Amino acid sequence: MRESGEFVEIGGSDARKIRRVLRLRDGEAIEVIDSAGTAFEAAIVIDGTQVRARLGNRRNGVTNAGETGVRFDVAQALPKGQKMDFIVEKLTELGVENVLPFVSERTVAGVPAAPKIERWRRIATTAARQCGRNSIPRIRPPLAAFDALLDSFKDYDAVAFAWELAPQIPLRDRLPRLLKEATRALLVVGPEGGFTHEEAEGARSRGAALVWMGPRILRAETAGVVLLAVADALAQGRNRGRARRTGVS
Repeated sequence: MRESGEFVEIGGSDARKIRRVLRLRDGEAIEVIDSAGTAFEAAIVIDGTQVRARLGNRRNGVTNAGETGVRFDVAQALPKGQKMDFIVEKLTELGVENVLPFVSERTVAGVPAAPKIERWRRIATTAARQCGRNSIPRIRPPLAAFDALLDSFKDYDAVAFAWELAPQIPLRDRLPRLLKEATRALLVVGPEGGFTHEEAEGARSRGAALVWMGPRILRAETAGVVLLAVADALAQGRNRGRARRTGVS
């Protein structure tokens, strides 16, 4: 773990951004997050093409579960084209801990090659830095079989499976009950064509709650972002309620 007063080298794209995009000068303030997730105030030191930072006071950074007490993962059926870039970026900003890409019956996109997965991981890293997170979400290797996704449900306290044909109960009523005692939850979102009845029934039989996201059909790249935002907000409301009941301010 780094300590205040140390100098750290900044290289690669971060150094180029500091010098050429932000055009920072000696002494200007930035935030540095070390490999242990500790955030520091820091001052830039530029010597020619070399960029360093002198670490100052530690800061309280943002983690994904710091406010809600619930760690959210999102399982996203692989969408077409470059849509996953947007999904990874926005889920990271909203505090996701793990992203689990998977293939379902109506998935059009094939299992991506390693370079594309590495691209998603770079996007997650950049987005985490941008929004001040101390942790970078993990982009898991894609699950090529739907049964592999179902097998993962056992690792969670709660699983919300978004399906347009689920009982029409608003999320504000459905999710608080589902997340009431959860500390780790999985949100599952389908591909452009949605899930089949068989997939939904398979998920329900493995303990998932089938959830309805309202009368509008959302795009594949929108649904997971909306579901995580709503679930996180409702989880925060749950914790505020507990604080009031126990007299904690």
